[in-house]
Amino acid sequence: MNRVAPEGAVNPEYREGAVIKGVDVSSYQSAHYSTKGLDFAFIKITEGRSYTNPKWVDQRTTAREAGLVTGFYHFARSGSMEKQADYFLSKINLRAGDILALDWEDGAVSNAEKDSWIKYVQKKHPKHKVLLYCNRDFWLNHDTTSFAGDGLWIADYNGKPGHPGIKHSWRFHQYTNDPVDTNLGNFHSRSSLREWAGG
Repeated sequence: MNRVAPEGAVNPEYREGAVIKGVDVSSYQSAHYSTKGLDFAFIKITEGRSYTNPKWVDQRTTAREAGLVTGFYHFARSGSMEKQADYFLSKINLRAGDILALDWEDGAVSNAEKDSWIKYVQKKHPKHKVLLYCNRDFWLNHDTTSFAGDGLWIADYNGKPGHPGIKHSWRFHQYTNDPVDTNLGNFHSRSSLREWAGG
């Protein structure tokens, strides 16, 4: 199955004008990052079953004080997905509209493990959107199920913000990491993202 978008093609669910912007941050970024011009922020909380980002609470405060739609993500490692999900979820006091995501970058994490984490979190928190984050190479060459929960958050640094080189529908496009990981959301406005997220 060819999941590469033809040259110049536009994702079928991408709408011109869908230009809401956001960042994703981890311990590598400041707890008090700039929120100017942003509509959303994703914050790394955990990795595997033992690591917690020491800055995540302050990074969440920065996002919420700026009125941003807020998401949180877990970096998956191979092993028990339920235990990793429980570890991740135990850190958060969820609010309506918070988005949850699995960061799938470790090649040792199988498709079955990836899918099971997402489904488990969806079952535990059915009122929250649960996303899959991965890069274009993972999506095209490592993924075999095309399962991304409530939406795909795709990384593709192709110089074309809002036009990742895939055919599958997507919700967020991480298009650069310079100077910080920056994303476009496939929504017309912050309010439409908030409504979709249940906030």
